[in-house]
Amino acid sequence: MTTKDILKIVLNLVVIYLIGGAILSIVHAKTSPLRFHNNEVAEQKALKLLIPDADKIDKIGDWIIHEKQGKYWKAVKGDETIGYVILSYGKGYSSYIKTLIAVDKNFKVIQIEILSHKETPGLGDEILVPAWKDQFKGKEYDRIKLVKGDTKEYIQSITGVTISARAVTDDAVKKGVKFLMDTVKEGGASHVSSR
Repeated sequence: MTTKDILKIVLNLVVIYLIGGAILSIVHAKTSPLRFHNNEVAEQKALKLLIPDADKIDKIGDWIIHEKQGKYWKAVKGDETIGYVILSYGKGYSSYIKTLIAVDKNFKVIQIEILSHKETPGLGDEILVPAWKDQFKGKEYDRIKLVKGDTKEYIQSITGVTISARAVTDDAVKKGVKFLMDTVKEGGASHVSSR
C-alpha cells in the first residue's frame, strides 16, 4: 500500500466522521427541546400522582445534594398550601438513588417514589417494592430512621439490602424532609437555593 492510498483512506474516514458528527449535532439540536418538554410533562405527572388532591404544583426552588441538582415544589389546593414535594438523591451501593418525596404541610411523609437507580438487580432493587415504600407514609421527620427487625414506628430494613435501603431512608428521604423543614416557611416558601 502506498502513501497515497493511506492518505486517501484517512481522508475518506475524516469526511465520514465529520458528516456523521454533523448529523448527530443536527439530530441533538432538533430533539433536545422535545426531550426537555417530555421530561417536564413526565415530571408533572409524577408530582400529580404523589399529591393527587393538589390543583397545582409549582416549582419553588433548587437545592444540591451529593453534587446533584434537586428541586422542590409547593402543592396548592384553592388558596391553601397542602404539601410539598422534593427531588432528592441517596448514595446507594452502586448508584445514586433518585427519589421524589411528598410531604403534607406539617412535613409528614405522604409517599415516596424511586425514579431511578442502578442498584444490584435482585438485591438493591428491593427498594422498589411497594410494601417497603409504603412504610414511609405518615412518618414524621424523627421517625424516618432505618432499623433492623420488626418495627411499625420506624422504617424496617430489608435483609441483604441495607446500603440501598439506608440510602433511601437516611440519605434521600430524611435529608430531603429536613431541607424542606429548614427552608419552607408557614404560608409559603423561601426561594433560597441550597448550594
